[in-house]
Amino acid sequence: MACLEPVARGLHITHWSRKDLADLIVADGIVPTISARTVGRILDTADLQPHRTRYWRITCLDARFKERAEKVLWCYANAANLARRRIWVVCADEMPNRQVLERVPIHRAIPGSIEQQEFDYTRHGTVNILNFLIVHSGMMESVCLETNDSDHYVPALKPFRRHHRWLRGIYLIHDGGPSHTGQITKDYLAACDGWWHPCLTPARASWLDQAELLNHAFDLRYLKRGSWSSCEDYIAHVMASWPEYNRRYAHPFEWTWTAQKMRQWFAKHAP
Repeated sequence: MACLEPVARGLHITHWSRKDLADLIVADGIVPTISARTVGRILDTADLQPHRTRYWRITCLDARFKERAEKVLWCYANAANLARRRIWVVCADEMPNRQVLERVPIHRAIPGSIEQQEFDYTRHGTVNILNFLIVHSGMMESVCLETNDSDHYVPALKPFRRHHRWLRGIYLIHDGGPSHTGQITKDYLAACDGWWHPCLTPARASWLDQAELLNHAFDLRYLKRGSWSSCEDYIAHVMASWPEYNRRYAHPFEWTWTAQKMRQWFAKHAP
């Protein structure tokens, strides 16, 4: 019953609760009485969680997916060896339109009480954060962009190259967002005499970009519970935070999905 959608039983609720299931079991005469707690224990035993959901995105499994995934996974597998030759694998990803929220007051945690934040907040605009992940070391660099487009992405790539001009080149892994595939970006990357080697993740498969792992780790530690009174304060916080992240937390992400595993998975799921 827990695997049926409620609409199959003529109900308009979107998902089951333990009490809903208990009431229906009794109404169907399966048992004369049962508690929601007992239903919960049965669901635990069956490893069913009808009250939970998880977002996922359908990936287009075609020849282009395989080609792009092969290149990205090759870069990850060879990142350390390439670094010894002064060639880095760098992932880039934006955290777009981050709301700058101010919550006053915030009551910090004390014995017997967790931290409490005011439910209401004041909005002070949005900030776009671009994070670079250096794959072999796990180190990061951040830039705040006025707008998330090619006109601002390229000016962020230029100082990154100047800062690391001693390198022989960079394999740049990023998704197929408009700022990464726009003509301005293409023209700039093509004009750099092969110093940048752009690698796009497959369509609807941005999860192959390790910078998404970095975004989550950085957000959790430095942005999730903050309060700022202006965009300027938020940007100053971001620019002070990423060097601290490097000192305290940076490490190469464990990446176990190899090209061989991808090929096996692709052969099993591709139409």
